[in-house]
Amino acid sequence: MARAGHPPPALVRPDGSVEFLDLPGGPPLGLGGLPFETSELDLPEGSHLVLYTDGLIEKRDRDIDTGLEMLRDALSHPGRTPEDACTAVLDALLPDRPSDDIALIVARTRVLEPGLTADWEVASDPSQVAAVRAAVARKLAEWELGDVAFTTELILSELITNAIRYATGPIRVRLLRDRSLICEVFDTSSTSPHLRYAGTTDEGGRGLFLVSQFADRWGTRYTSDGKVIWTEQALPLSKSGKPRS
Repeated sequence: MARAGHPPPALVRPDGSVEFLDLPGGPPLGLGGLPFETSELDLPEGSHLVLYTDGLIEKRDRDIDTGLEMLRDALSHPGRTPEDACTAVLDALLPDRPSDDIALIVARTRVLEPGLTADWEVASDPSQVAAVRAAVARKLAEWELGDVAFTTELILSELITNAIRYATGPIRVRLLRDRSLICEVFDTSSTSPHLRYAGTTDEGGRGLFLVSQFADRWGTRYTSDGKVIWTEQALPLSKSGKPRS
């Protein structure tokens, strides 16, 4: 986690205890090229992570410390859903006439069953891409997701090839089957990929463009030793018209 000018997030543990996380403060986004310090936390399943702006806790007639204690009291209840937590916080702190913008996000941690994830180590060798594609196809068939096998293989081929070409060190591929299908490619480079449009005579440069066309969403997140490029695809619909689960 990193903090860009906003108050520290609140962590609500499953027992209802509340902690305001001690994250180093960074400048607001867009105010220059200063680096951000990051912190890593292990959160138990069922925790709530509460993100908010200072407009929620600060008023002209109420200082921030009082607002933080009111927020702590509103969150100190175990067993709530994120929606219930949002409602309780807004009922307790939302002024009748806000003088500042207010944003509030509550996210709950959960753990996927072991059978809903798969990962592979990939040697930094282009000849390994075909083997990974075959392994991914077998896993998708096991998950009864053959309808998205071709698209998923194409996405991963492009991402793995990019990692082999531009990164050094170990490469790892992971699939997550949740409410959508998530593909992740880990490498040791901290350079973020950029989408560009190849000209008609260019021999390369189309990989990430193809990924963006076939995936519903994609992005990059950084780790302590590199980065992860991830994509998200909708699950195919069952006969009842609902995503397969």
